[in-house]
Amino acid sequence: MDSVTSEQRRTLHSTADNGLKIVVVGGFGVGKTTLVRSVSEIRPLNTEETMTQAGEGVDDTAGVAAKSATTVAFDFGRISLDAHNVLYLFGAPGQERFWFLWDRLFSGTLGAVVLVDTRRLADSWYAIDRLEHHGTPFVVACNDFGGPAHTPAQIRGALDLADEVPLVMCDARSRESSKQVLIALVEHLRTVVAPAVRPVPQPIPEPAP
Repeated sequence: MDSVTSEQRRTLHSTADNGLKIVVVGGFGVGKTTLVRSVSEIRPLNTEETMTQAGEGVDDTAGVAAKSATTVAFDFGRISLDAHNVLYLFGAPGQERFWFLWDRLFSGTLGAVVLVDTRRLADSWYAIDRLEHHGTPFVVACNDFGGPAHTPAQIRGALDLADEVPLVMCDARSRESSKQVLIALVEHLRTVVAPAVRPVPQPIPEPAP
């Protein structure tokens, strides 16, 4: 087992007041585990298992034939935003046979990142559909696999994204790039939540006699 640094031990025992839950979803092999691993300040929990012949004919490995391990439950990572707020990241499994876990993962979720591979955009439709069904705010992040270039307008059209849904490009292997994805989500959440939180009207005082 790899050693855990003192900084990681400290953050694991944080007494932060607020835990904010974010879910990373998307198709099979789009880089969800990689993104959680790259941005987490602690050694992330993952449930990757070696792919075996038992999955042949069940898992669609088109475009990711070289993939040798897969998430069978969820990934978990953590980021301390400040002394009082901690962000918890949950990476959802991508194979269709594990999609039944998604609705439970969405429970209590503040927002979500839909990670997509532009070579396999159709694999992202289910994730977007379920988030819209739950009314969960989300951003779409295109992970760079070196495939054919697409314009943002082409990607939006292919995914039928509403204009207000942010679309960002990223490299899930890069901590800084993954952080920018989360920043984009937080900024989007502010625009979604802020209009819904209106000050309570105060009674107008009567003029003095």
